[in-house]
Amino acid sequence: VQLQASGGGLVQAGASLRLSCAASGRTFSNYALGWFRQAPGKEREFVAAIGRTGTASYYEDPVKGRFTISRDNAKNTVYLQMNSLKSEDTAVYYCAADRWGLGSDEVKKYDYWGQGTLVTVSS
Repeated sequence: VQLQASGGGLVQAGASLRLSCAASGRTFSNYALGWFRQAPGKEREFVAAIGRTGTASYYEDPVKGRFTISRDNAKNTVYLQMNSLKSEDTAVYYCAADRWGLGSDEVKKYDYWGQGTLVTVSS
């Protein structure tokens, strides 16, 4: 599967953005999906993940209550709605797919990655 992330940009603190990640392939609904981010000089870190049907999701603590992950299997797309953005949310955001459909907060558990989209939050 190929993933294409989009929707990043430059916003002020407190604003919202919605990231999208479109996937190719017919088996999109078999994959668990995740969003990760990588700030300059830091390692890639987990943000959120969602199960195959979209009924199960989980988040890293700093984004709980502000970010929402969702998916539309009919459109082969996963989303990350980001509200109340903070300067510390500045990073390149990556979408990823886990072919075993289990979902995880670990980078190594994901098999396919998008190219990343830059989110910059000014304070």
